[in-house]
Amino acid sequence: MPDAVIPSAEGHAVPIRLVAEGAGITDGRVAAWARANGFKGARGELLAVPGDDGSVQTILWGAGEAFDPMTARALAPRLPAGDYAFEGMQGGDAALAALAFALGAYRFDRYKPRKDNGAARLVAPDGADLDDLTRIAAAAALAREMVDTPAADMGPLQIETIAREIAEESGAAITVTTGDALLEANYPAVHAVGRAATALRAPRLIEIGWNLDKTDLPLVALVGKGVVFDTGGLDIKPAAGMRNMKKDMGGSAHALALGRLVMQAGLKVRLVVLVAAVENAISADAFRPGDILSTRAGLTVEVGNTDAEGRLVLADALARAGEHQPDLTLDFATLTGAARIALGPELPPVYTDDEPLAADLLEAACRVRDPLWRMPLWPGYRDSLNSEMADLRNDSAAWAQAGSVTAALFLQRFAPKTGVWAHLDIFAWNPRARPGHPEGGEAQALRACFAMLRSRYA
Repeated sequence: MPDAVIPSAEGHAVPIRLVAEGAGITDGRVAAWARANGFKGARGELLAVPGDDGSVQTILWGAGEAFDPMTARALAPRLPAGDYAFEGMQGGDAALAALAFALGAYRFDRYKPRKDNGAARLVAPDGADLDDLTRIAAAAALAREMVDTPAADMGPLQIETIAREIAEESGAAITVTTGDALLEANYPAVHAVGRAATALRAPRLIEIGWNLDKTDLPLVALVGKGVVFDTGGLDIKPAAGMRNMKKDMGGSAHALALGRLVMQAGLKVRLVVLVAAVENAISADAFRPGDILSTRAGLTVEVGNTDAEGRLVLADALARAGEHQPDLTLDFATLTGAARIALGPELPPVYTDDEPLAADLLEAACRVRDPLWRMPLWPGYRDSLNSEMADLRNDSAAWAQAGSVTAALFLQRFAPKTGVWAHLDIFAWNPRARPGHPEGGEAQALRACFAMLRSRYA
């Protein structure tokens, strides 16, 4: 994806003038054009003002009653090709709006190349860190591209390839445990969930380690669910529920993209990124309802539903993270439909029992306009995970109802016992298309988590 925000214009940069709703426009000619076209300055309203030669002289951009820099996501896909610059906008709002512009320029055209008539580009505002902005936009694009790519072309091997490229770029170490070697290495739950797939799509546990020799630095672990396609297993999903299951590896995409950002920024941490990449397929060797699985943590899990597989692979990955004795662990997973029922597709829940971490995540989310909502690890629902035949079950009892909460409580049993932990139940998807937000893969909580990590470890 070409850079949407550039250091300087090749020629003339058309000014983008932010206009508050109801504010007067003093430029007589521009004001007349605005009146003739009914421009009021409503949030997101856009009007091109022509010059004498018919070219675009100015862009009027409505701020509404209160300006939200993230509305700039809608600019790039709506503007004609050319170079633009914010008029009179500086500081934090301008920098965030420039990042939003870059995020809005994303498009996925791997399978349907679009006629390239050029693109709208924005000149970086004064004071904006262009390199940082570009890295963050690229990380979001990576996560979105991985989610948008169909499962046939984004299997466990392709996730491994991307992880290797990220590790090589930053001089990090990487190890990959694949297929039956997972049993020998004690990742039984990852193996059980992924063993039904073909050999070319064998399950694997991917581990990246960076700065691990610098033992004086705190250790951050990032864990991602990488279910490249989720049929539901033997508890097969209906067609409508399976349609978008290529996105069930969204947690791995986020963990890898965030890991790359941490390494590129040179944060003062040791870093471990763990991804369990599997396909929840159906074959004679698929794991079954009623099976009792071993896990790396030594706990046994009764399988009540094979469609609750993400928490199983995360259990082994989180247990491995704990062996590094991390100071902070974040896991990302497209884990439950219940999270969407509770909060919808645009507001991911975060679970943690650490108050300072919760505060830091929510503050960062607000600061960079990457929303999160804290949900409770309600102890009253822990009994819903009890099993008569195993240490716990992977499908909570129906009486608890709160499926996203009980899934988080399940993960808490396997989370590292050192440091602090947070679980993010992301959707990783835009279900409706609008300017700057095409239907398809979306990066959620990525920028918020990076901002939190940078505030702690820069």
